[in-house]
Amino acid sequence: MKVTRLAIYLTALILSVRTSQSFSVVDPLPSWRNTAARKAIVTFVEKVTTEGSPDFVPIPARIATFDNDGTLWPEQPFYFELAFALDRVNALGSRHPEWKTQEPFASLLRRDVATLAGGARALTEIVTMTHSGMTTDEFQEIVRHWIHVVRHPRLDRPYIECLYQPMRELMSYLRSRGFKTYIVSGGGIEFTRAWIEEAYGIPPEQVIGSDGEPVAIQNSIGRRPIAAFGNSDGDLQMLQWVASGDGLRLAVLIHHTDREREWSYDRASRIGTLDKALDAAKAKDWTVVDMKKDWKTVFPE
Repeated sequence: MKVTRLAIYLTALILSVRTSQSFSVVDPLPSWRNTAARKAIVTFVEKVTTEGSPDFVPIPARIATFDNDGTLWPEQPFYFELAFALDRVNALGSRHPEWKTQEPFASLLRRDVATLAGGARALTEIVTMTHSGMTTDEFQEIVRHWIHVVRHPRLDRPYIECLYQPMRELMSYLRSRGFKTYIVSGGGIEFTRAWIEEAYGIPPEQVIGSDGEPVAIQNSIGRRPIAAFGNSDGDLQMLQWVASGDGLRLAVLIHHTDREREWSYDRASRIGTLDKALDAAKAKDWTVVDMKKDWKTVFPE
């Protein structure tokens, strides 16, 4: 009898442990603090993915779009693709002696990138010269090598490690709930496609150019996303378009407020200006992620 009771007790104990383990919940967003921004995102996801919810959205319509520069990785002190182009100009300089006196290449050879800020025409010329003359495979191999080897001048880590860990977790969380995630990038599509799958688990075919963001998204996807993430006035049209659709919508701005771990800038910045979009977020009750307050950590450990 005693043996039987002991066996029953041990069996019940084992089952209890197994049951408690099977129902343990793993936090999908461990790098996020439990703030209003996180709660808004999680509440939205729960509502649109729970069957029976009045806000339920079928899986095919669960689409989220993300800006890249400033939203998924830093854009200071200048865009990472410009840093890549600068290195390419120096690498190719010996083949183009005329660049020593020809702008915008002369400025880059002097490492004077400040003169290029806001110069769309100059940037287009630089990208054209440094991104052409090779096959797509050759270009992407050069990009992959660069992004793994070259270190960010201030963060002192390879560019591939300058990713926002909270945003990586967020995209994984969304995909685990049936979302399809897209990158809407103002940078070169092929430059982004070279590393995006390794960095964020997003296949290269889900990278979209951002010329007229709503038009580019509609042409590429054929559906209006139900969630959009950006960080600057350049993302305002995308956020407005997504937020104005039918049903529950999520529009999120990443606000750079952490001077110590990253950068602090918004309205007066020449790069990633956040002015009109910040006002719109307040007026329309969009979610604004305060990097300093809402993120436990910024970059992968």
